[in-house]
Amino acid sequence: MENRIFNNTHVLAWLQYFSDHTEVDLEHVKILDITRKNKNLIPTVEAHRSVLVFTEAGHADIFYRMYNAGLGECIVVYNEGSEPSGPIKQSKVADMIDRGINASAGMLILNDHARSTLKFGMDNRAFAYGSVRYVGSELRAIILSKMQINEGKNICVISGESIAVEAAILDGEGTVIAVEYNSNDRSTLEDNVGQFGLNNVVIIDHVDEQTMSGLPVPDVTMLVASASMEQEMEYLLSINPNMEFVVYTLDFFVAASMTALCKKLNIRDPEIVQISVSKLTSKNTYQAQPAPWLISCKAGE
Repeated sequence: MENRIFNNTHVLAWLQYFSDHTEVDLEHVKILDITRKNKNLIPTVEAHRSVLVFTEAGHADIFYRMYNAGLGECIVVYNEGSEPSGPIKQSKVADMIDRGINASAGMLILNDHARSTLKFGMDNRAFAYGSVRYVGSELRAIILSKMQINEGKNICVISGESIAVEAAILDGEGTVIAVEYNSNDRSTLEDNVGQFGLNNVVIIDHVDEQTMSGLPVPDVTMLVASASMEQEMEYLLSINPNMEFVVYTLDFFVAASMTALCKKLNIRDPEIVQISVSKLTSKNTYQAQPAPWLISCKAGE
């Protein structure tokens, strides 16, 4: 078993401490150890009414980041020191933005406005401004659904910035490998990773043995069709013969050629669909959005 700052004994002791000093129903508490890599605090607090967070010393801006993410009204229940003992305190996140974490300890974060369901298709206005032209939220929701995201799934996203961000939020137990060839797009993605407090996103600039070395092997890959798509798929299949793919393209000829490409790569029965979205404008007319083709398939079947 890996060495951890907080083992089962520590967790049980902190649970007992908060049980003795609060009226929170511990049956519904989400336990989050952010001393372990790839753990996302902000999305977890957004999605749960109560989160028991274990953290080490050194997070100087942890409450400021939460406040900046719209979590200023959340209540932090804590004590002074690193042991589950002594007087208990509670404060709003908004009142703690100038504080950091001085010792390894547990704290209980309460969010009365937490959402209780998974949310697919975030509003594009939530993302950082930059060089990226984000896909529409409706299309993103469908793409994420096609990817069949669940906890612990490792994901590769090639040239799909907002897909990578939202996938990382939904899949807090897995790693998202985001591939961005354009340096400006990588910079925008880095801004989004910081804005949403994501620790489970790894950004690389291309796909090959060197850049993927030491990274988790993806279970599913979402990619925007490009001239390098075939080479990317071939390499990804070499590290995971059971890879799931979701391909996005606005080019009919690329969509039409996917059956032959999948056959060449020994991938059977690709599903190819076109998605069309129209929106009502202020002039009471419908404005058609770009209508991409989505190709979903799984190797090894």
